[in-house]
Amino acid sequence: MDAFTRFANQTQGRDRLFRATQYTCMLLIYLLEPKAGKEKVVLKLKKLESSVSTGRKWFRLGNVVHAVQATQQSIHVTDLVPRLCLTFANLNRVVYFICDTVLWVRSVGLASGINKEKWRMWAARHYYYSVLLSLVRDLYEISLQMERVAHDRAKREKSPSQDPLGYSVADEETEWLQSFLLLLFRSLRKHPPLLLDTVKNFCDVLNPLDQLGIYRSNPGIIGLGGLVSSIAGIIMVACPHMKLRTH
Repeated sequence: MDAFTRFANQTQGRDRLFRATQYTCMLLIYLLEPKAGKEKVVLKLKKLESSVSTGRKWFRLGNVVHAVQATQQSIHVTDLVPRLCLTFANLNRVVYFICDTVLWVRSVGLASGINKEKWRMWAARHYYYSVLLSLVRDLYEISLQMERVAHDRAKREKSPSQDPLGYSVADEETEWLQSFLLLLFRSLRKHPPLLLDTVKNFCDVLNPLDQLGIYRSNPGIIGLGGLVSSIAGIIMVACPHMKLRTH
């Protein structure tokens, strides 16, 4: 209970909980809406989703500052590829949060002359760029991890006292694919934060892909992806050692 209290007291923790609730509502609405006799439940879920979405906007008001700080930190990353990916991803997050703040200003009636659709598309575009760059960074980290695992495996196989550990494949036509998938599995199993970050970013990209019309998804897929991404985010906040770090 103390751990949950500490988690909920963090702004990021509250935002992740609200986000998980929002996407759970979206998924449940998609599943229940076609069924007869569920109209009242669906209406309550829609009201809850709307309320949670509004609450999340309050939590995100200060995220511009956090994104700027993250950009400053990413500039000092040693490895070139993660440095470029993280820096440009965080810059896009800064623009996204600015757009999100403008949309919030319009939603509360502080400025009525704002073109909501234009700013919403700008926000979606920069969020998409941010997540896409984060995915590129994940793929780069996965390739490095696979190289390390492959190198360790090669050293073990050269040792006469070690068995091949089941890496031989009878069918030559599928040997490369099976070897690649096995190497990928072993690499991600040894690096849970990398797996968690990759899953989170993959799920995050579904929403902007739909908003921008690049790849259309139904609300059920977006809700499920958002829920999985939110759970991954909750794990990262609650267990800092599960957050992917680059030195």
